[in-house]
Amino acid sequence: MTTRIEIDHRKPRTGAERHPEKSHRPDNPIQRKPAWIRVKAPTHPVYHETRTLMREQKLVTVCEEAACPNIGECWSQRHATMMIMGETCTRACSFCNVATGIPKPLDADEPRRVAEAVAALGLRHVVVTSVDRDDLPDGGAEHFARTIRAIRAAAPGTTIEVLTPDFLRKDGALEVVVEARPDVFNHNLETVPALYPTIRPGARYYHSLRLLDRVKQLDPTIFTKSGLMVGLGEKRIEVLQVMDDLRSAEVDFLTIGQYLQPTVKHAAVDRFVTPEEFEDYAKAARGKGFLLVSATPLTRSSYHADRDFDALRAARDAALRASREERLARA
Repeated sequence: MTTRIEIDHRKPRTGAERHPEKSHRPDNPIQRKPAWIRVKAPTHPVYHETRTLMREQKLVTVCEEAACPNIGECWSQRHATMMIMGETCTRACSFCNVATGIPKPLDADEPRRVAEAVAALGLRHVVVTSVDRDDLPDGGAEHFARTIRAIRAAAPGTTIEVLTPDFLRKDGALEVVVEARPDVFNHNLETVPALYPTIRPGARYYHSLRLLDRVKQLDPTIFTKSGLMVGLGEKRIEVLQVMDDLRSAEVDFLTIGQYLQPTVKHAAVDRFVTPEEFEDYAKAARGKGFLLVSATPLTRSSYHADRDFDALRAARDAALRASREERLARA
């Protein structure tokens, strides 16, 4: 069966057209990447099949829009993260390659078409993300919920992970998404609080933290997840404090990856964090009680999301068994 998905796909645009708000900024030369962070050009035939499928069905993916370095590996395994609500963001974060501007109106039929695509592709785990839509009264929360419900109806065996915006100043929006009951709720803090004014100026660190905390209050059965970039000038002690903040919010899964500068107009890479430092962060995070940690130079929020969901579920089951055994031993 062939499913055609009529999701608008942008024509290629130059850096200035994608990021007009950054055009006045001085150039930040892009540093040469160290050997441990280079990826091979995609040549696998399945990658090209996936790319052709995306073009034919006019899918918008964060893989392309955010210039993810793992696109070759993921698309070679037919893994792609769907980006709903268009390809134009209302924010202008200095790290992000997604285009900034005035978005088009929501496509009311998009949830159905996304769900049909998930079913047709036979995905057992799907990640759905979006641009920020500050122009919408609910920030796009109902559109997320409709997409979740449509996937449940079309592909009941598929587990669903959402990577949402922060719904800043959108009262009641989070509750709408949580009520639709995704399996994983992901919202990235992105960086340490001290760097928010320059790296994520449209967001508020403690609002994002409260968002994750509120998900657990509303539905403790939903896994929560958040991600950080390093190499932007943060200090190790600041990263460790963010870990503590996330555990205070009972976040289950932490991802940490190297920031890579998309263009000369984006924030500069302060340094390339070594694989040994990433392993050190992973050990620290596991020691703080996260159920699952992924910390490598090429880790991204949706990287190996299907495999990680299985590990996350197994880790929670093991923790619950250990807790029951401990209670029985004390009885």
